[in-house]
Amino acid sequence: MIGLDTNVVLRYLLQDDPKQSQQANQIVDRQLSEQGPGFISLVTILEIVWVLRSLFKQSSAEIATHIEHLLAADSLEVQNEQQVFEAAFALKHRTGEFEDALIEALNAWAGCSRTLTFDRKTTRLPHFQVIA
Repeated sequence: MIGLDTNVVLRYLLQDDPKQSQQANQIVDRQLSEQGPGFISLVTILEIVWVLRSLFKQSSAEIATHIEHLLAADSLEVQNEQQVFEAAFALKHRTGEFEDALIEALNAWAGCSRTLTFDRKTTRLPHFQVIA
């Protein structure tokens, strides 16, 4: 397994730099495989979402589609894949921000019955409890 940094994954997703995108394609499409996948950590996923939203001004649906593309690739292994999928689903269906939905999904995965927060925007996510 080979770890992939945010910039490599972004060049692969966005195809926005001719040289670096070609190199990223070569790595993901030809060097990596199901038996020897590229690893994408949760930190990398969060950076990708932040860059796509903040710098590239992409919509929630566009960001969710990029995340789904990564999850579907046989040559990539995404850390906590199911929880990342749940967060992408929440983003795509506008039931919550990706980061909040990921926190909720990871906390549930860890056995938490709920997640306490002061953030009132999380009320659409079922396992968040806003502290008054």
